[in-house]
Amino acid sequence: MQSVDQQVIAQVYQWLKDGQPCWLATVVATYGSSPRPVGSLFTCNKKGQVVGSLSGGCVEEDLIEKLVCGSVARTIPEFLRYGETEEEATKFGLPCGGQLDVVIEPLQVQHNAESTYGQINATLDQRRSIRRTVQLNTGEVELAETSVFSPLVYEAENGFLAQTYGPRFQLFIVGSNMVAQYVAEFAQKLDYRITVIDTNQSNLDSFTVPGVEKRCDLPDEVIQREANDKNSAVVALSHDPRLDDMALIGAFETPAFYIGAMGSERTSAARRERLQELGVSDLELQRLHAPIGFDIGSKTPPEIAISILAQITKTQYNKT
Repeated sequence: MQSVDQQVIAQVYQWLKDGQPCWLATVVATYGSSPRPVGSLFTCNKKGQVVGSLSGGCVEEDLIEKLVCGSVARTIPEFLRYGETEEEATKFGLPCGGQLDVVIEPLQVQHNAESTYGQINATLDQRRSIRRTVQLNTGEVELAETSVFSPLVYEAENGFLAQTYGPRFQLFIVGSNMVAQYVAEFAQKLDYRITVIDTNQSNLDSFTVPGVEKRCDLPDEVIQREANDKNSAVVALSHDPRLDDMALIGAFETPAFYIGAMGSERTSAARRERLQELGVSDLELQRLHAPIGFDIGSKTPPEIAISILAQITKTQYNKT
């Protein structure tokens, strides 16, 4: 499964490959409460078919109408602001005080857009990052692969928009118990690609969260092979020291931005001692979040899952 933004890029590429012109809309700024963050993508073709979201409602309806009837972004990128007045915010279903700035780019088949978005799509499929810079007075696009995920830059006065597209974040969950189920369920809401690993097939068969990949395999092998970029997180939740330790040793050999293991303070201290005896260095152990999650007094599986994902999210936004 692709992230929503990659689905937008893939659809743009497909439409252009099929000879269908389309538009790409990007949220470039928000003010007050906003239903979608800066950088969110939306695409629409001349038939009014859409992929992606700007607000989850009336903004899209208004924009589709404008695009299909040809009143905006006919030849070059155009800027639109939604929610400038309280009356307009109410009309478009934006939260109180919410405002949305959008840049819409018309994409034509004859302007090499197909190869541009084909290149972006292929780069994302290979789990690499790419930065797209648009000259707003002409619509000309430049691409550059990058190892640094930079925030969106929109400078109307200088006439350009630059945005980095990166691979979807992926989460490897070791163990298939109730906590793992809630972690997987909540992580899906955060748009993670999820792989659940367990050596017990019957446990995996009982794992009821749809849309996750389930692997009956040794966790270190899967993690070493697939958690191979900085957009990967690994959580050891099985409560089986052999399985969890194996997973952690594999995770330390990857660039994963987050590595965590469930257990009490006493269990975590014993785990660190075992890992040191197995040759894990102090530097590697500094990457380990154990006990996993923020201390919010969580007791139940869903509460524990919330504490874990809160810590993963904070680490994700602090990573370089």
